[in-house]
Amino acid sequence: MALGVNLTLLIGANVPKPAPRMLMEAFQKVEVTHNDEKTSGFQINFQVGRSGKNDQKDYQLINNPLIKPGNRVILIVTLNASAQVLMDGIITHQQFSPSIEIGGSTFSITGEDVSVMMDLEEKSVEHPAQDEAIIANQIISSYSKYGLVPKVIKPPLVDRPPINERIPVQQDTDLKYLQMLAQRFDYVFYVTPGPASGTNTAYWGPPMRKTTPQKALSVNMGTFTNVESINFQNNALSASTVAGRVQDRKSNKIQSVKANNSDRTNLSQQPGLDNKKLLRKTQFRETGRQILQAGSKAQAMVDNSIDKVLEVTGELNTIRYGDLLELRGVVGLRGVGQTYDGLYYVKSVTHTLKKGEYKQSFTITREGLGTTVRVLKV
Repeated sequence: MALGVNLTLLIGANVPKPAPRMLMEAFQKVEVTHNDEKTSGFQINFQVGRSGKNDQKDYQLINNPLIKPGNRVILIVTLNASAQVLMDGIITHQQFSPSIEIGGSTFSITGEDVSVMMDLEEKSVEHPAQDEAIIANQIISSYSKYGLVPKVIKPPLVDRPPINERIPVQQDTDLKYLQMLAQRFDYVFYVTPGPASGTNTAYWGPPMRKTTPQKALSVNMGTFTNVESINFQNNALSASTVAGRVQDRKSNKIQSVKANNSDRTNLSQQPGLDNKKLLRKTQFRETGRQILQAGSKAQAMVDNSIDKVLEVTGELNTIRYGDLLELRGVVGLRGVGQTYDGLYYVKSVTHTLKKGEYKQSFTITREGLGTTVRVLKV
């Protein structure tokens, strides 16, 4: 690993244990991707070759039972004496790439976070007299063997139907059903590794956006520079307001639904919603919701539209930065001028580690141009 960085690989069928020497000697690279809207994924590359009599019939590493699909992988990164669980996932895919060049053959294992185990079996299950939060807690708790710890936030509207009125019925996998229940309130469901090795936080609740700025990303600032490449995309056609009508499922009354502004903290001086000349107007056409649910959905549509106004992609030198970029948080950017400097929301991070190198590729976004702050956390 790079100077000041240590990678710990735990792997196994049930309880992952430190990878044996043979695997670590063959290790070439690991890539872990976290995204605020999708499941997390990983890929580990190994070098394979025939170096002894044990490899004459087949590559010894390829036949190692530890790397077969279905096994669990935990990746822990220690940076500046601080350890953090980077991934807790399941191997789902293998790829073998033989080469005629000496030392050029590789074998890769790919996988997803442990929530993939919640997406294997479609079920038909009734949940009588239970609201969405109760159902979410019950489903998540049934996966305790993967270290899932539920963190369920009750929605503002508790919808616990009497048995003689209706019975909530699940007709999908546990993962898709939890996501569907969350969408009713513009909530999200995702699994994040840690905080301790072997545990995972299963979050079901409103989109979480941490507001304390992380250490700044620095561009073209001499010895303070930690960003190696960066690109900006300003999409003036992204922002949209939402308006329409919905027939309330409880009262049967038709009511107006409208969302013209974002309810998020403004990170820019010139939000895309202020550009009336190119502002889109979207019709709210969904039915079967209560008015509070419809209002939350309309607000989410506006918030999602401004997420794509200003999108920034780049690559970060982790050793120079001295920390891990935290998903769903706010980070400062400096050194590119007041139009693009300022605070951004961290939408995705890909960690790439190999011997002597640790980089983080990132996507950060905000609702428009112009910085709102003069001083950033260094």
